[in-house]
Amino acid sequence: MRQQRLHISALLALLLIGCSAPVASEKVGVFETISPQAVGLSMEKLDALVDFCEEKGSAALLILYDGKVVLSWGEVETRYASHSIRKALLNSLYGIYVQRGDLELDMTMEELGIDDIPPALTEEEKQATVFDLLRSRSGVYHPAAGETQLMADTRPERGSHPPGSFYYYNNWDFNVLGTIFEQQTGKGIFEAFYEEVAQPLGMIHFRVEDGIYAYERDKSLHPAYPFLISAHDMALYGLLYMNDGNWKGRQIVPAAWIAESTKPHSLMNPEIGLSYGMLWNVLPEELGLGRFFFHTGVGIHMLAVLPDLKVVVVHRVDTFADEVSFTGDDLNELFNLLGAALADLR
Repeated sequence: MRQQRLHISALLALLLIGCSAPVASEKVGVFETISPQAVGLSMEKLDALVDFCEEKGSAALLILYDGKVVLSWGEVETRYASHSIRKALLNSLYGIYVQRGDLELDMTMEELGIDDIPPALTEEEKQATVFDLLRSRSGVYHPAAGETQLMADTRPERGSHPPGSFYYYNNWDFNVLGTIFEQQTGKGIFEAFYEEVAQPLGMIHFRVEDGIYAYERDKSLHPAYPFLISAHDMALYGLLYMNDGNWKGRQIVPAAWIAESTKPHSLMNPEIGLSYGMLWNVLPEELGLGRFFFHTGVGIHMLAVLPDLKVVVVHRVDTFADEVSFTGDDLNELFNLLGAALADLR
């Protein structure tokens, strides 16, 4: 049986059962709900999304329109591993602390004293800047914690590209950004995220202890830093970015930083125009959905933000389970179904 859809407002539910007494609207965590029909979305297309998630083994799907829930399915309050969405979560901290002057984008690895286990960084590699790392263009092709076999297999040879000249999705860059953040600010990533982002947004599940430093010391000095985070709290984060970093009148993340982070810096897939910005993937507006930036985790988790449509989408999979049936191909199909559903908003 299809799991209960929480996107139906209490008023609509009353109409369906023939009762007219007024009651308060349902909520999903801190979010109010709204009927999909009220904003022009097709129940049939949203049902197709839910059916697909049920069939393929998703854990949760949450869609916001203008800050209200139009679809909530599955375990939206359960904390799952963020995997590579950690990179988009770190983006906010860089925006905040760059504005404060605690982080400088033009500083080099040499100036920052960044190195790694043998074979250590070369003099050329040490000229990579923080800005290069944010765009995954460091030219440092050292083994890294948390990288997949595909990352290792496709890693360019050391010294094959000067810093800043070539894009390669590089966990070394992303991990070292964590090291640099803590070194330069004197704050832990997870403590800073809790204080600067989670608390102001009113996240109800994220805790400092939900952050993990994942070392692989035989590969690198620098750990990965995955978060455990719920779909609900991830949607709050997406809503912050949809609103250009402003939260109830308070500018938490600089709007200019978000604009720079979510514009194309490196073309990844010319066929569809997929690009990488700074810790965010970017799809072209020519697809017909306006601004569209997102990040995935192990190719199956997703946080997507579509500001022109006022939409945030979160998809989660229980990667702690003994068997995970949802695949990268399934996520591509989910994108297709999502595009068809959101086309009604254009």
